[in-house]
Amino acid sequence: MTGAPNQSQAEFWSSAPGAAWVDNAATLDTMMAPVLRRLLDEARLPEGARVLDIGCGTGASSLEAARAVGPAGHVTGADISPVMLARARERAAQEGLSNTAFVEADAQTHGFAPAGFDAMISRFGMMFFADPVAAFANIARALRPGAAMTFVAWGPLTGNPWFAVPRTAAVERLGAPAPADPRAPGPMAFSDADYVTDMLTRAGLADAAARVVSVTLTPPGTLRDAAGFATQVGPASRILREKEGTEEDARAIEAAVHCGMEPFVTADGLHVPAVLNLFTARAARAS
Repeated sequence: MTGAPNQSQAEFWSSAPGAAWVDNAATLDTMMAPVLRRLLDEARLPEGARVLDIGCGTGASSLEAARAVGPAGHVTGADISPVMLARARERAAQEGLSNTAFVEADAQTHGFAPAGFDAMISRFGMMFFADPVAAFANIARALRPGAAMTFVAWGPLTGNPWFAVPRTAAVERLGAPAPADPRAPGPMAFSDADYVTDMLTRAGLADAAARVVSVTLTPPGTLRDAAGFATQVGPASRILREKEGTEEDARAIEAAVHCGMEPFVTADGLHVPAVLNLFTARAARAS
């Protein structure tokens, strides 16, 4: 992928951060299960459908989609990280879901078969393209005319304490990270819904729309477990890397995250509110 538009993303997700996501896949899948349910409820994948899952990661979304479409359907999971895809293939084999395939691909440029899919879904996999309009247009060419594109992205930081609390803790300990374009590839790049629907329209998709939806994230284990996890992935870990933080810094940030997450402890475990943007669009029909 040398010189590819998203080479930096390929390198990032194929190195230590990608390995960390693989190591924590079970925790992530449990925490994000309400997000995946909301996505699939919206997508309403019919039995027998051929589905493209962009940014499939370690495969949770692809496997659930494969169950939804049944043995007569098929799901292709695409991701830029071979580390994550290896785990996705293992999981599909372990669960006996032979109606799946996983392809290492930069979805901005990959040559998907034209009009080969009845639907596209993505759980937090669409915010990492150097040129989102080009990526949307390329994905749209892989959809049959009129096929639906359904994906979720994080809403603003202020509505997402899972990001805001660790970031604040890391900044207070180590200082603010270097200024960055808020629309640069990254988890929060699609927090402005109007910006994204405009790009979908410019990419030639029809009926582009967005809705703000609220869900509750459900990290497993104790508050201490969640605080440690939130320090290992996401904004705290990025700031720790950028500032070359020490183990002592990491422990201090984890303690601050622990305090910051205390309001979300319930009798049923940790319930963290989250705000998402849910996007829908359709591949243009032939005129």
